[in-house]
Amino acid sequence: MPEQLSPAYLKKLANTYGTPLYVYHAEKIKEQYERLQKAFAQINTRFFYACKALTNLNILRYIRSLGAGVDCSSIFEVKLALHAGFSAANILYTSNGINFIEIEEAQQLGVIINIDSLSNLEKFGRKYGHTYPVGVRLRPNILAGGHIKISTGHDKSKFGIPVDQIDKVIALVEKYNMRINDLHIHTGSDIKDADVFVKGIEILFDVIPHFADLESIDLGGGFKVSYQENDTVTDVELLAKKLAEAFAAHPNPAGRLLQVWFEPGKFLVSESGYFITCVNVIKETSSAVFVSVDSGFNHLIRPMFYDAYHRIENISNPEGEWQKYSVVGNICETDTFAWDRNIREVHEGDYLAFYNAGAYGFEMSSNFNSRLRPAEVLVKDGQTHLIREREKLEDLLKNQPRVL
Repeated sequence: MPEQLSPAYLKKLANTYGTPLYVYHAEKIKEQYERLQKAFAQINTRFFYACKALTNLNILRYIRSLGAGVDCSSIFEVKLALHAGFSAANILYTSNGINFIEIEEAQQLGVIINIDSLSNLEKFGRKYGHTYPVGVRLRPNILAGGHIKISTGHDKSKFGIPVDQIDKVIALVEKYNMRINDLHIHTGSDIKDADVFVKGIEILFDVIPHFADLESIDLGGGFKVSYQENDTVTDVELLAKKLAEAFAAHPNPAGRLLQVWFEPGKFLVSESGYFITCVNVIKETSSAVFVSVDSGFNHLIRPMFYDAYHRIENISNPEGEWQKYSVVGNICETDTFAWDRNIREVHEGDYLAFYNAGAYGFEMSSNFNSRLRPAEVLVKDGQTHLIREREKLEDLLKNQPRVL
């Protein structure tokens, strides 16, 4: 089992590559993937990495080398996956409220397609009929997940076709003689309770008999990882056991063994990632001691976006005295990473490392305030590899032709 990268090692990387800096530990990704494989060894299961968590091409290539497929949320993620060497047969594309032209392009590329609206399902049926298999994303009307902004299966969510409209789905399938080979649901992210997945699969069991060509059911992702000490996480071993029991109690009426698909994203890459910043300024006030670092929500938006917690460690002074600090960014908006957080004594120039930064960190970064996005480094087999260069001013200027 790979250990976390040490503070001394992370400090060395910061000195070598500069800050802000994203660092990913390949062996941790492998450990997470192998844990899933072991947990579900007795179930006919297939895993597609939800690449919206982190799409760096080298990360995609590494995950492909582990044997996983890839789950894409846009046609451009599909093209990145193909560029990274995934075969079309191992690429799952789940559309979400997009123009049908994008679905047509995915079909031309030969990837696996899930459709999430009656409108696009009808367009697909009208154009392709029985000639190209397609999956349907249903909304199970289940409220689950660690935050309302990452809960996607409840009755007010935009995602999927509401399960109470299944009669309309069936009518379209019959009208156009469509070949539905997959039923898909995704209830949210940071799901702690294995029973949420079981509840979802029980909803699918009610509609499975209506689809004679069904080959798989897709339960999405959302496995909870650990952010804090003693944090509750998804017990994937218990989940596998409960799914096996559910299948035993609900055999497919068609007699065909259905494959179960999962789309782990954060589960695979979150704990592999570290975000390293440098302390610019320490500002003492009557209400707080502010530690201002050389970053902001332009590089790591999760704490501001949905109150995500990231453990923060002073890797320049790992044995110092504990003190309370509020860690903030350097952009001209409120960008507080942590309020009144216990951190080893901090001085200007110290490096602070944010843990669990592999998922939705760099991927959601921006050039807000015209600041440059950071570099990315991969640590594999004890060797470091620069897998994305730090942006330069030229990167801000490109694609802006001078017309005045």
